[in-house]
Amino acid sequence: MSVHVSLGSRSYDIHIGTGNLSDAGTLLAAFKPVSLAVVLTDTNVQSFGYAQRVAASIADAGINARVLSVSAGEASKSIETADSLWQTLLEDGTDRKAVLVAVGGGVIGDLGGFVAATFARGIRFFQIPTTLLAQVDSSVGGKVGIDLPKAKNMVGAFHQPLAVLIDTQTLQTLPEEQYRSGLGEVVKYGESLDAGLFEYLESGVEKINRRDNDVLQKIVAGCCRIKADIVAEDEYETAGRRILLNYGHTFAHSFEIMSGYTLLHGLAVSAGSICAAKLALKLNLIDAALLRRFIHLHQALHLPAETPERYARKEAVALMYSDKKTEFGELHFVLPTGLGQCKTVKCTPQTVLDSVAE
Repeated sequence: MSVHVSLGSRSYDIHIGTGNLSDAGTLLAAFKPVSLAVVLTDTNVQSFGYAQRVAASIADAGINARVLSVSAGEASKSIETADSLWQTLLEDGTDRKAVLVAVGGGVIGDLGGFVAATFARGIRFFQIPTTLLAQVDSSVGGKVGIDLPKAKNMVGAFHQPLAVLIDTQTLQTLPEEQYRSGLGEVVKYGESLDAGLFEYLESGVEKINRRDNDVLQKIVAGCCRIKADIVAEDEYETAGRRILLNYGHTFAHSFEIMSGYTLLHGLAVSAGSICAAKLALKLNLIDAALLRRFIHLHQALHLPAETPERYARKEAVALMYSDKKTEFGELHFVLPTGLGQCKTVKCTPQTVLDSVAE
């Protein structure tokens, strides 16, 4: 399967399959001349040999390749890690004909894309996401960046990849919690943007839970199409359309910060989506029956379906003011208005607190 992201001269294709990591070299060769492929991965992904397989495929296509690895985890999305990579690229004589190939989850894609966007004022970038979360979300759309201690993804850029290569076979080695984290983003798309996807998820719970490759390809392709269409309309999140992808995220980012980034992003989004639905119910945007339907699917997929009890609600709301979607000191939320529909809404802190307390 393939999905086209239409962005004029920055357009690219998302190639989706099973067992297709070996296509990396052929795909990259289409963008020659390439002086060097810097394959960036992390310690967890490296243990499965995915980066090495990608590097070997690139070498077979006649392109020099080097593998760099950083520590796994959100902590690597830092200025310190970015600086270390900049220094390594400089010492290796990396030039502007090089391509940075990100093989891993969302951390590697965000970090690698940020390093590519900033080194030598920008080198090319190729995304090979190996987690469900990255395949359906962070690898598509060109948002790259790193975290500040109290603000997730606050330092970054828009830097579109040359292409995205997705091999759903890599999902078979994902730890259970990482797989569920990805499903948190998948469900988000259905709840807020695509009723048909939500209904497909409801009907396929058993196959999703056992990681059926055919079903996963359809889910990944569906999510990528949704995001590709929105990114094509609003690449730089200025027209208001792209912000709808952040359903559940205003809550989720505060939960992540409070956990010291130990709470996985998709699980935070899952909890945040239910919080957003409760807030929508409080504001009479949806009815109780739809909220129950959302909660039922979260539970069937073993996803968080309530406000995390260990997080102080007032502190969470205070942290929301550091979110990028805050404007002129006002909290803005993406809230559901029906199945597969949503809009942005301004809310007072007290309304938010009242909604999640119920």
